[in-house]
Formats: sequence, C-alpha cells, structure tokens
Amino acid sequence: MPTLVSVNVGMPKDVEWNGRIVHTGIWKSAVSGPRMVRRLNVDGDGQGDPYGHGGEQRAVFVYQLESIEYWQAYFGHDSYEFGQFGENFTVTGLPDDEVCVGDRYRIGEAEFEVTQPRVTCFRVGMRLNEPELPSLLVFHGRPGFYFRVLKEGHVRSGDEIVRTRRGPHEMTVADVDALLYTPNRTTEALESAVDIPALSPGWRQSFRDLLCPAEKPSGPGWTGFRPLTVAKLVRESATITSVYLDAPGETLPAARPGQYLTVRLPRADGTPLVRSYSLSTIEGYRISVKRDGAASTYVHDVLKAGDTLDVAAPRGDFVLEPGSGPVVLLSAGVGVTPVLAMLHQLAAEEPEREVWWIQTARNAADQAFELEVRGLLAKLPKSHAHFFHTRPESGADGRRVTGRTLKELALPADATAYVCGPQGFMDDVREALVCADVHTELFGALTAINPGVRGAGTVAPHQPDGPPGTGPAVTFARSGLTVRWRDDAKTLLELAEACAVPTRWACRSGVCHTCDTPLLAGTTTYDPAPLELPPAGRILVCCARPVTDVVLDQ
Repeated sequence: MPTLVSVNVGMPKDVEWNGRIVHTGIWKSAVSGPRMVRRLNVDGDGQGDPYGHGGEQRAVFVYQLESIEYWQAYFGHDSYEFGQFGENFTVTGLPDDEVCVGDRYRIGEAEFEVTQPRVTCFRVGMRLNEPELPSLLVFHGRPGFYFRVLKEGHVRSGDEIVRTRRGPHEMTVADVDALLYTPNRTTEALESAVDIPALSPGWRQSFRDLLCPAEKPSGPGWTGFRPLTVAKLVRESATITSVYLDAPGETLPAARPGQYLTVRLPRADGTPLVRSYSLSTIEGYRISVKRDGAASTYVHDVLKAGDTLDVAAPRGDFVLEPGSGPVVLLSAGVGVTPVLAMLHQLAAEEPEREVWWIQTARNAADQAFELEVRGLLAKLPKSHAHFFHTRPESGADGRRVTGRTLKELALPADATAYVCGPQGFMDDVREALVCADVHTELFGALTAINPGVRGAGTVAPHQPDGPPGTGPAVTFARSGLTVRWRDDAKTLLELAEACAVPTRWACRSGVCHTCDTPLLAGTTTYDPAPLELPPAGRILVCCARPVTDVVLDQ
C-alpha cells in the first residue's frame, strides 16, 4: 500500500549562492503529528518564487523515497533527509512512471489530484549542490509531481495513500515531463495531454503551442554578419541620422515592420562596436541612429556614403501583426523608428484600418520624420495624429504622454498598441493603456529573468573583475559589451553574470529553454548537452561555451 512517509514544511529564506542572495522555500524539514493541508499550502510551508511554485495548481509537492534512494546511489551520498528535494510529502509506492496526471488520491482526511510534474528549476540543484540535477531529474524520469487539494484536511506520516480515480488517457508523470522537455514528441501524445482537464493551465498551454507553433518572425535571411554598402546618410533631426544600406546588384531579404539590424562598427583598438538599430522603413534597409555614445558618434561623424558595414540579418519579434482592428503606434524619442516602419506598412497595404499615431519628442528640432509621418497618415483616412513636445523651444509648458493624456484621447479599447521608447516611458504607458493587446520594444538589454535572486539587474554591464581572458571574443550585442572568454567561466551564462549583463534562466542545466538566445555569429559547444536543442541560429547560454568569437543578441 502506498504510504505517506514524511510531511515536510519550510518558510522562504534568503540563502547565499554563487555570490548572490536567493530567496527560496526549498529548505524543508520533517514535522511530526497531524498537519493541516489547505487549498494553497500545507500549514507552516511557503514558496519564495510564487510565479514558479505554489498556488492552487502546485499546492503540495510530492517526491518518492525510492527516488531519494536512487539519487543516493547515483551521487554516492548517504545523508539525504526528508524534504531535501523540496518535497512536502515524501511517499513510497507512487513512482513517476506509474502515477498519472489526473489521478486522485485520499490521504488522511484530505483528497488530492495530480496536476503536473515538478517545475524544472535550479533551486533543487542548489539545495543538493548538484548543478546538473534539474536536467538529470528529467533524463532519468524522476521529476516528482504536484497535487491540487480537492478536500482540505489533516494528514500525518504513516497515512495510507488510496487512489480513488485514474486520470484520463493514463499519461504518467514521467511521460508528461518528457513530452515537454525532450524531443521526438508525437502529435497524438500532445493531443492527449491537452485533453487532460487536471493538467495545470501552464502546461496545457505549452502543449497547445507545440501542437500549433506560432510563426517566428525573426528567422535570419543569412547566417552571421555580411558586408552591406552605405548608400547614403540623411539627417532626420538635431540628434538622429538615417543610414541607407544596400547590396549592389542584389535584392536583400525583406524585413517585417518593427524588426532591427545588428551592425559591427570599427573602433580604433580593433575591437568592434556591436549595436542593434531598428529599421525605420519597409522600403529597403534604413536604420536611424540617435547620437548618444561611441557607436552613434562614429555613425554621425565618421561614416560616409560608399563605406561598408558588417550587418546581421533582420530579426526581432516586435512586429506588426496582421489584423483588421484599430492600431495605436506610440513612441518616445528614437523609439519612433520601429513604429514608423509599421506606419509604412499600414499606409501601403492596410489603408482601411484605424490608426492612432502618438509621438513624443523633446522639441521640434528633435522630432524626426514629421513630414514623412504626415505624408503616410494622409494615406490613412481613419488616422489620428498627436505630437507631444516635452521641452518646447518656445519656452511654453511641455506636454507629456501620461495616463490622463491617454484617457483624454479616448483610444479604442479593442485596439492593438505598439509602444517603443525608454523603459520608464514604456512602463508608465503600458500601465495606463486600455488597449486589449499591448506590444512593447525595449532598446538595449532585455529585462532579466533570475528567479528568486535578490538585486538582479541593478548594475550596468561592465568588464568582469580580475585579469582579462585570453579566449574567444564574446560580444553581448544588446548590452554593447565585448569581453574575452575566461576559463573560470563554465558557461556563457556565467560569463554574462560576471559582466552584469542581464540574463534569463531558470534551470541552468539545458532543460527549460528560458535562456534561449539568438547567436548572431560564431560557433559554440555544449557541456552538458541540452535535452533538446534550440532552433537553428539560437543557443542555450546556460550550458554553452564559445569555440570561436561569438556575437549574442543579449
């Protein structure tokens, strides 16, 4: 008879790990006597990362004594304790390759339903000092699983576990886990998983996405960098210059409106400057660059017609989506460039759509593309234009886009909005917009995803401490930083962290694909190998190392 061996709880705490502080609830200990299990938790237990753990779908985490003993033998340990794998219930007799998602069980006074396998997370590797453990849990088919609480009640160690219902399709926890994290999945299996009502919404959506993958708009037109010729340069405002790029005698791949180019610019010491600039039209390749640093100064003061630049193919997911409803194009400063390309597309191919153009600049001298914009809007009978100057040259009071401003404009609630500009501007606007669908584009590095890490993303990217590396050059294009590979960095993720480059990860062992990053140039190798390779032109930085000089869209 399956049995509840131990009930384990623990409240979140701050733990030092790799020079950082992680807020986590994975430290759990066994308790004696009866313990109340409620809809969201076991009394006395808590989670440090509510986005990935806990809640109604993941109220109780279950792990098996048999799997604990398996890992003891695998790693040669004999000191594992109940709760050390983050489990609330240590059980016997409920193996992952027999328990099915949707199974229901009665334990003591309470009743439960299996909702999903363990969330693949670095914390279990941190807790047991085995960094590859998140990957091994999947590879060896021993993830453990979560319960939803159907009936609250007291449980205690020694309680028998009685199955009261079998889940539909009889898909085991190990099968469902492998279906998400490993290749060679079948359509039949995905359809069965989506059809399990008990499976948590997040996992069901992941399987729906695998059944009907969205078209990725950022596929490269060529690999790596290639030279393009500067056809001409045009001054657009006091601070913005447009660069027209061409390949004489050749038709370049079309870009989608809103995408960007990554370019390499020369520097006196021979180390290239790598920057990304949005395409500001759909008619050929035109990037529009604001003067604000070394790279843009080169564009404004040195670059001339006839020069060549190394350019990576158009990419980016901030693109105008097809549709028939109203569109709001909202920008600040040089953030006008990608939405201007969208305006070109609407004027050329979708003139029947209602379009709201809202542009903010410091003053008239800084406002780029006004004549071009007004000419395009004239082709859109249902267009509305609003221009804001925050510091008018006349000395009059400036006008900013605020929540009150947007409310006064009475934007349609069913509109799709595309917003580009400084981070603070986009945060304020996104919170105030009433539009049903809001897309944003951020210049520079993406927002970090570092689950549970205190103070992530608060330091500007910089060269790592200590002596410089001697390995391949690693360029973080969005952060504008090039560093030499150092042997003390095990992975590109660790090198990025040493440089304070914003990073995105969850498992750190090649399972979850949170760290999936475009590789613009160069070659890499994996150690350890990921369970499933990312698409061509992308790498998992959590387990990748450079073989040659590389450029990452990070």
